[in-house]
Amino acid sequence: MSKMFYTTTLPGNGHWSLELRRGSLMKITDIEGGANVGMLFYNPRNLLERYNAPDTLKCQHTFKLQRGNCLYSDMGRIFASIVEDYSANGQGNWHDTVCGNSNAETIEKKWGKRDYQTHRNQWLQNGYDAFLVELSKYGLGRADMSANINWFSKVIADDHGNIKLDTKNQSADNSITLRFEMDTLVIMHACPHPLNASERYPFTSVKIELGEADPVTDDDYCRNFREENQRGFQNNALYYLSSK
Repeated sequence: MSKMFYTTTLPGNGHWSLELRRGSLMKITDIEGGANVGMLFYNPRNLLERYNAPDTLKCQHTFKLQRGNCLYSDMGRIFASIVEDYSANGQGNWHDTVCGNSNAETIEKKWGKRDYQTHRNQWLQNGYDAFLVELSKYGLGRADMSANINWFSKVIADDHGNIKLDTKNQSADNSITLRFEMDTLVIMHACPHPLNASERYPFTSVKIELGEADPVTDDDYCRNFREENQRGFQNNALYYLSSK
């Protein structure tokens, strides 16, 4: 039976990174409603392999991420599967992986400028710089940045192709649970989505739980969610067979 053994909180301007082993679970819960969690994946044994948003969407014929979707690397392997996707208000969750990050310029334009030296934990961090801080811990930098996931953020387009953030499905207790299919370096932040139009900087924290998943079975929902996912799991099996 799956079980959780560690819990922490990531503040609304915070960032974090950690290596999770194959078979690990990560559950992220929006504590107050309105959270955004930016996330990137890298192979800790080969940092040149990283999350690929275009392949993830293309091979699963989707524009959004939800339960059943797998999160692909640029080598055709699966970093993680979305095994649970809970919507507290019944509107259904929708997770963005096309809009990228906030940066220092957009944050300052919307909410002003605060730095850590002056404002400490109430400073206004942006997603791009948050990722850079974590990436630097592993010898990575700007050239290693790629299109990221934005958990809990739904984006919609109008008839003219203009994209905006839709907040109708944002609610306290929304959650997402990932099962890691590879050893994975996880880079993450809880900074605002780049399209966030709130009047004030959203210091919206999330709860993070870590644990162990049940073994993947042949009838696994994510494995069979799309035909391509079968191939992704086979690629993972081959990768671990050759590394033994």
